[in-house]
Amino acid sequence: MKIAVMGAGALGCYFGGRLAASGAKVSFIARGAHLEALQREGLKIESPLGDLHLPQIQATSNPADIGPVDLVLFLVKLYDTEAAAEAMLPLLGSNTAVATFQNGVNSTDRIAAVAGHDRVISGIALIPADVRAPGTIRHSGPFARLVFGEADGSESQRCKLFLSALETAGVDAALIPDITVKVWEKFIMLSALSAITALARLTIGQVLADPDCAGLLRNAVEETCAVGRKACPQLPEDAKARGMATLEGLPSGVRASMLDDLERGKRLELMDLSGEVVRLGELHGIATPVHSVVARALHPFVNGQPA
Repeated sequence: MKIAVMGAGALGCYFGGRLAASGAKVSFIARGAHLEALQREGLKIESPLGDLHLPQIQATSNPADIGPVDLVLFLVKLYDTEAAAEAMLPLLGSNTAVATFQNGVNSTDRIAAVAGHDRVISGIALIPADVRAPGTIRHSGPFARLVFGEADGSESQRCKLFLSALETAGVDAALIPDITVKVWEKFIMLSALSAITALARLTIGQVLADPDCAGLLRNAVEETCAVGRKACPQLPEDAKARGMATLEGLPSGVRASMLDDLERGKRLELMDLSGEVVRLGELHGIATPVHSVVARALHPFVNGQPA
């Protein structure tokens, strides 16, 4: 299977690296110092599930250097979705699929507007990881899981082939029929985690240890749940409880990648997380006071460190 990783950051390099180590033909699209390190020294993964060093990989900033592939793993930041979708067009052959594992709830439609609805596979990635240094990925938790599926719930041949490649690589993965529900369930958890850890500049353990801050987290979960029930009527009744249970079960040192980006002066996915909750709340007439405060309080940092 020929695979291109569009957005070879922490998640793209982790899963792409595992696939490459198992024999899949994987190419990485990256940029800047990270790309230079990948080209010079290869890819290094530090993980409790096993370290990995691939001394030679194909890494480029130009998708045209790779040409058409069987599958594109689409893992760019949400604010780069449209630009990256346009840039990946040289990767698309007549049967190329695009599997998105981004954080938000609208990326599938945004990619489809550029590449076509028939190409896009929706998915979620569950893994705590970051770029520890250019070319080096740090996986900091006991889990690294991909869940994906076709929008119509079918078990397509392309999804089966992708699942087989992941299983060969030893990646925990599942092909499911209700991927839209799972995308929303992750969004309920992640929007709250990102909002409160970034606003408070704390880990999830520190948030939960403070009653007032923990209450803010619960309110953020409840707001996303409320808009989710309107946007995704199939969302289960216990979505709020399950979201909180997931957050409470995370290792205490976990924090959202948005907090990492905030502290490093990088752009934030703010408007596609809390901002999207606010937008959907306004659309459906639902109050979202916690996410509204987060979106406004962090907005000066949305494009990086304020001048």
